[in-house]
Amino acid sequence: MRVPLLVCVSLCLSAAPGPVAGADRSCTDLRQLYTGKGFTLVEVPQTEISGEHLRMCPQGPTCCTSTMEENLGSLSAKETEGLIREAGRSLQAAFNALHRGFDTYFTELHGNSERSLPETLSPLGPLYSQNTRLFGDLYADLRQYYRGSALNLDETLSEFWSRLLERTFKISTPSDVSLSEDYLDCVAKQQETLRPFGDVPREMKAKLIRAFVTARSFVQGLIVSGEVVRKVSQVHLSPECMKALMKLVYCPHCRGMASVKPCSNYCSNVMKGCLANQADLNPEWQNLIDTMIQVASSFSTEPSLDVVLSSIPAGIYEAVHFLQENMDTFTSRVYQICGTPGEQGTGSPAPHEQRRKSSSLTASGYKPSPTAGLRLEMQVSDLSSKLREMRQYWTQLPVALCSKLAAGGAGQDKCWNGITKARYLPEVMGDGLANQINNPEVELDITKPDMTIRQQIMQLKIMSNRLKNALEGNDVDFQDASDDISGSGSGMCIGGQCPRNGPGLFAFSPDNNRVRGAAATSQTRLCGLLLPVAVLLLQR
Repeated sequence: MRVPLLVCVSLCLSAAPGPVAGADRSCTDLRQLYTGKGFTLVEVPQTEISGEHLRMCPQGPTCCTSTMEENLGSLSAKETEGLIREAGRSLQAAFNALHRGFDTYFTELHGNSERSLPETLSPLGPLYSQNTRLFGDLYADLRQYYRGSALNLDETLSEFWSRLLERTFKISTPSDVSLSEDYLDCVAKQQETLRPFGDVPREMKAKLIRAFVTARSFVQGLIVSGEVVRKVSQVHLSPECMKALMKLVYCPHCRGMASVKPCSNYCSNVMKGCLANQADLNPEWQNLIDTMIQVASSFSTEPSLDVVLSSIPAGIYEAVHFLQENMDTFTSRVYQICGTPGEQGTGSPAPHEQRRKSSSLTASGYKPSPTAGLRLEMQVSDLSSKLREMRQYWTQLPVALCSKLAAGGAGQDKCWNGITKARYLPEVMGDGLANQINNPEVELDITKPDMTIRQQIMQLKIMSNRLKNALEGNDVDFQDASDDISGSGSGMCIGGQCPRNGPGLFAFSPDNNRVRGAAATSQTRLCGLLLPVAVLLLQR
């Protein structure tokens, strides 16, 4: 009888449930991990216990109590949110660096152009020396517009040319001729109709509006992009995501499998589910980045940004010289429109005398230095390459989070699949909220998107539209101010006096081949932005 009884006892013991068979397995590793995370060892088991109480981890032999499971679950969400914010700060820093670099470059161009005014315009004599404030105010207005002031640039430039016409006419008129304020206002109003400065105001206006609208919008694009990253990176993870992260990160430790890394596809599904709303930024994010690259490339499209800003003094000089050469014709037209001004001495004004005095002036075309052109090319290249690195950020974020956390390709048969050490069988979900409807790891209601992220998607759309308008030379804040910035009327430009045709808006053709050619390396370069994530994961 004893032999059959022993056999029976042996069979019963071998068939007993896991908790009994593994009750003596030590929890030393988990206790060290737990205290290392800042928790106390109160009620932490020395050996495995039964796991019927578990709500996030699979039930079975475990070293985690309910309290430990809750603590580690909250910790997993907190740590992951920290990694997301750290990656976001890295990307924000990259945008800030681009902003500082471009702002420094543009401000230097503007300042150098303003500092060249005395050298270029001093041959105009009293017209410049007595009206330096007029020219300084022009540069001040341009600077304020670039900084975001609500100026109508079209009206600002028109006002400058009207005031310059008034001052030029006054200086060209003999001192014994009385010119009232009303009469000078009448003269100033002829700037648009008689075109006394030739084609220069029209051409300069088109170039300056295009240059300053694109530069200001580009800077705004960098700022908005950084703000979107900051706000989205602060979005809290959902309770469902917290449960999935606990199961992914710390449940292996509860089961005594601390050395077993999660399967890569399992990690991907968890992160894609947790970051589903963030991934929905991707279409509009890429659209904004692509448009910013186009705007950056347009800076070197003829006439390039450096040429436009640096040639402002030369353009003013050329316009004044044109008027002085044709002052007799303009004066006779003014008399027809505004009447003959009051006289205190001699018979009639003789503007031709002033013309003779200034007839030695010759129009000067601005020729940019090779160094300036090279610097602009380097600026555009640097902006474009760094922006391409950011293009895939939101879809690459889950990949970056899993890069050090999950097992490598060779270990997919011996990795943590959420239940045990084995291959993970479910397919990997796509990106975005709609693709998570069948996500086996994170329960999501795809009909309830995160409203903070939806608001940021709208901000991306608005900024993309602003940049696309800028490429056409239109500021969306003032689109209705003027339907045609090129001006109208035949004015004085007759008989070949205005030999150059007024330019239209300078169309930009994006370099699609360069963009596609760089796509292969942009994903690799993105790792630099997400490096802090990898570093923090290694510290786990």
